[in-house]
Amino acid sequence: MAEPLDFAAPVPHGGGWARGSSHGPRLGSATIREREVPQYLGIDVGTSAVKAILVDEGQAPIAEADVPLPISRPQELWSEQDPESWWQAVQTALDELLAKDAAALGDVRAIGLSGQMHGAVLLDAANRPLRPAILWNDGRSFREAQQLGSEHPGLSRTAGVIPMPGFTAPKLVWLARHEPETFRAVRKVLLPKDYIRLQLTGTIVTDMSDAAGTWWLDEAKRDWSDEALAATGLTRDHMASLVEGSQASGTVRPTIARRWNLRSDVVVAGGAGDAAAGAVGLGAIRDGSAFISLGTSGQLFVTTETFSPAPDALVHSFCHAVPDRWFQMAAMLNGASCIAWAANLLKRDIGELLHETEAAYRRPSDVLFLPYLAGERTPHNDPHARGVFFGLSPDTQQTDLAQAVLEGVAYSFADAKLAFEKAGTVLTQASIIGGGSKSRFWTKIFASVLNIPIIRHQGSDKGPAFGAARLARLAVTGEAPEDVCTAPAVLETIAPDPRLVELYEPRVQALRSLYRSLKPEFARAAHERI
Repeated sequence: MAEPLDFAAPVPHGGGWARGSSHGPRLGSATIREREVPQYLGIDVGTSAVKAILVDEGQAPIAEADVPLPISRPQELWSEQDPESWWQAVQTALDELLAKDAAALGDVRAIGLSGQMHGAVLLDAANRPLRPAILWNDGRSFREAQQLGSEHPGLSRTAGVIPMPGFTAPKLVWLARHEPETFRAVRKVLLPKDYIRLQLTGTIVTDMSDAAGTWWLDEAKRDWSDEALAATGLTRDHMASLVEGSQASGTVRPTIARRWNLRSDVVVAGGAGDAAAGAVGLGAIRDGSAFISLGTSGQLFVTTETFSPAPDALVHSFCHAVPDRWFQMAAMLNGASCIAWAANLLKRDIGELLHETEAAYRRPSDVLFLPYLAGERTPHNDPHARGVFFGLSPDTQQTDLAQAVLEGVAYSFADAKLAFEKAGTVLTQASIIGGGSKSRFWTKIFASVLNIPIIRHQGSDKGPAFGAARLARLAVTGEAPEDVCTAPAVLETIAPDPRLVELYEPRVQALRSLYRSLKPEFARAAHERI
């Protein structure tokens, strides 16, 4: 997810993303051009922010905007956002782009959308939200997810993964059970980015990669599963129309075009869920392309040419954002948000805290951190798991806690790598994207914990928004995805340190043992809270 987490000075995003820049000298907020030059706009509806990026025909980012978003946690395990807050943030982002480069915005040919996956946006007959959206990191429907899995075991291979409380389908079962009047009033179920599409175009459409995370999609057929919908009391009438991420889904409404100086024929592409959009931005659309995503959440992602379900390993097998591609993914609910939480708890600037931690680093920390602040998906499927510091002493310093957090998140990716191996996928190297990728120090830890080379790219923090802009371009040009979705320039490749690889292995095992020991306590504490 595209998140405003400032880990270090921004990575340059110049030639690595572009084959050349086409925008000329500026006069005020406008750009002087001898001719109109196609521009493409990517909008990512993340969990903590909306990010918008304008990209020219040479794939150079020329203007960006970030608008923070609030999250509501009204009860234990709940995580919600008001869909209207997304639309307000998108409007603010468009206002910022208009102020920065009105001419470039006027040259936009297409808009691509990316967004946090799995969220349940519930609309009435007038397409108005019936309640706050239930987000991907909301764990209230854990019983409903277990019920779906036990009553419909065959659907896990169809949907690419076992049902988990973060997915959209169990949320609707929970709604029918706990808010029956609202459930009866539901006419359409949308995903977060598709609520923005509705505001922009008036159409109710989603793409394959985002639909894949609902547990309602037949991943092999790239179509809604009538059996899965019936299992949750829904039909196709409740669902959005399906398009590929690189196809057009509609054009902007006239009022939108006038408001933001857009052409009247601007196409809105299908777009993608944030994980797949990040892959498109990184050029990971070929078989075997692998990367680590460090945003609010974390993902380990591998592109495949065929649908390769491995539900028993808790690996997600979903449709990609481009046709005839799928991907395997291990999804962790806790990524760079953990170090942001720690810095806030310690009342420290993230960049300064990381700098001090790196300076003090000598070996793996004696303190262990279970990074399950919001529960965990891969490999535990445990919404009750919580964050834990273990091994504190009178000598523990702030830098020890920060190092333990960085390592704890990396250890959770070691679990993800093991899940991939159980699914028959062996990783030999991976790129890294997201806000956390800006920290070279953290990347070095990842390389040694996972014992694989990690590739850092220029502009890797652009992520899903940049990928969405690429999908926008494909929707109007008809170019081959392989010609547009190329990998950005390599900043560096960080190899694992053999000494640290040896030292980290027992710490990974210790973390696994700690989780197993505490799992009953997590469940007991959750029962008492609920």
